[in-house]
Amino acid sequence: MEAVLGKLGGKEIVKNSAFDVFAVAFVYFVPALSHLTSLPIYLIEPMRLMLILAIAHTSKRNAYIVAATLPIFSFVVSAHPYLIKTFLITGELLLNVWLYFFFVEKFKNKFSSMILSVGLSKMAYYAVKFGLLSLLIIDGSLISTPIYIQIITTVLFSGYIFMMKK
Repeated sequence: MEAVLGKLGGKEIVKNSAFDVFAVAFVYFVPALSHLTSLPIYLIEPMRLMLILAIAHTSKRNAYIVAATLPIFSFVVSAHPYLIKTFLITGELLLNVWLYFFFVEKFKNKFSSMILSVGLSKMAYYAVKFGLLSLLIIDGSLISTPIYIQIITTVLFSGYIFMMKK
């Protein structure tokens, strides 16, 4: 642990920690905020939103931490999403982070890298979810958030990364 913390500066640790607390609080309060405002805030993919903000404003390492922990935290505090879907979302978010940084190295274009990483991680998510639905391991519908909303949020998230990571 000391070796990991030794590589990070004090300012970066504080920044990452403050962001992580904000991300966890946001995900924790999404159901209450949706209820209070009568707006389906969950449709903007709050976990991915926090991941995009982590990529834009914290370290690569912290983006992986956010991707790995937000779905698990959500499951622990609210039993939602259910356990198998928690692992599925965790895998999708981790793949999203890995693909983003992989594509940024290859293409040097942050907007395209984010569009591709979100799109490909979603395709992987839906492929695995389809398999789990087909095997009757999980139930429900394949697509719960309308595709057009997913496309809009993907373009907005990619635009944000483009603006913030110039």
